Amino acid sequence: MLSIQNSSADVVKPALIEISANTNGHIDIEIRASIEALLTGINGRYNNTKESPNADQYDALRKLNSESLALKFDQFKQSFLLNILLKDNKNNPISLTIKSIRIPEPGYIKVPRISLITLSAQLNREVQSLQWYYPLKFGDNAVRLRQVNEVEHQWHWSEWQWLRKDQFSEAFSLTEIFTKRPLHQVIIEYIVVGFDHIIPMGLDHILFILGIFLLNTQLKPLIQQVTLFTIAHTLTLGLSINGILSLPANIVEPLIALSIAYVGIENIVANKLNKLRLLIIFLFGLIHGMGFASALADFNMPEGTFIITLISFNVGVELGQLTIIALAYFSVTHWLKNKDGYHRVFVIPVSLLISFIGLYWAAERLNLM
Repeated sequence: MLSIQNSSADVVKPALIEISANTNGHIDIEIRASIEALLTGINGRYNNTKESPNADQYDALRKLNSESLALKFDQFKQSFLLNILLKDNKNNPISLTIKSIRIPEPGYIKVPRISLITLSAQLNREVQSLQWYYPLKFGDNAVRLRQVNEVEHQWHWSEWQWLRKDQFSEAFSLTEIFTKRPLHQVIIEYIVVGFDHIIPMGLDHILFILGIFLLNTQLKPLIQQVTLFTIAHTLTLGLSINGILSLPANIVEPLIALSIAYVGIENIVANKLNKLRLLIIFLFGLIHGMGFASALADFNMPEGTFIITLISFNVGVELGQLTIIALAYFSVTHWLKNKDGYHRVFVIPVSLLISFIGLYWAAERLNLM
């Protein structure tokens, strides 16, 4: 008798919940659950519906067509909405409305009928995370969150969380795609990215700046060189990021290495800054800008912030360059620049090393080694 009873019972399944946060600020929540179980209070306490004292009521609902069951659920909608909760990282509840309910026809009676309840909401794009609550009286639930940028065709899924207790989910991050960060956070982030691309990640750029610095440590010629280099790499960085100018990495990277070798060699044979060097530094700056573009392309620029991110990145780069110059000046040059043989004892050996590294990298990047 027991086996007959269990064979006609439905297994009590957890609700499956998917929260989609679109960058237009719209939230959709799809809840796949048994409406019959919701209406009769049959939850995770039971292995199957026959264990519940409301089993007969559940069975009667299971036989209803979709339209009749929808009418039954209409009386339960308000209670349903009052008992579930979505809140942001500041603990503010998000107002939810029922967008649609899709109920299949009864079908094979021994397979639970799973309906789709879709909720909707609007969300401020500065929100950084969400937490979901689905009461234990409605049953266990498994929930995950998807961030969507339909314009850029980007999606980011979280891992599933299976909630078996009467508690909120762990916070779901929204910062990968959805969150539109405050402007000051964008500025700070891209300044840091620009600085990091020089120190500690940009050894090739560090050597190039040191090569520029070594020939003449006086402030005016140094500012001229660094300013030209900055203008040039800013120009090609902007053009490259917008897809207007493009050179493959197998051309850009060897040219950057050769530019390092060139400034080192010129430091050895030249005694002062000349106009030709300024022109060459400008041309090399154009090449380095395309190298910067490849680094910046690894980051998804926030929407509508191209100019801000470009300026912030370059500020970070300039801070990195100034740091290199300051460290070089106060650690060595300040103490030696007026000493006899400074050029011979310090500038030439360091420039030789810079040139050797640049030539080695050029050969390596051209697959000559």
